[in-house]
Amino acid sequence: MADGTALTDRIAERRAGVGDPRALVGELRRALILVPYDGGGLWTAAFGGVRWICGFTDEQALARFAQSRDTGDGRETGRSWEFAEMRGARLLDEVVPAMGEPAGLALNIADPAGAMLFPPVTGIVPDAAAVDESERD
Repeated sequence: MADGTALTDRIAERRAGVGDPRALVGELRRALILVPYDGGGLWTAAFGGVRWICGFTDEQALARFAQSRDTGDGRETGRSWEFAEMRGARLLDEVVPAMGEPAGLALNIADPAGAMLFPPVTGIVPDAAAVDESERD
């Protein structure tokens, strides 16, 4: 699997208030993203009127998420975590529009200092899936 370092570097730049947002989205589109399965589909969470696909830049970030989902008392559940691996471009261009509701990508959500949301807006997802598209008319 491709190393997610370039994407995590772009995220760190944006969180520090520097870097080019277009370079961040470009890096996301090129990156391989891990998305765990939940109940036969991709793991998602609803928040703020958006369905967020939970994705991870590497197996370590996914493992931190899996650990955070364990019992909470330090015991591991022994749960096996299956996941899909796909390019960010496929998530944004195919999966998000197919969801049929406002959807975005929540990346590395178990890493508070390294998490990043990619909302369903123009420039990130296709115009037809962007929630801000109707505001432009």
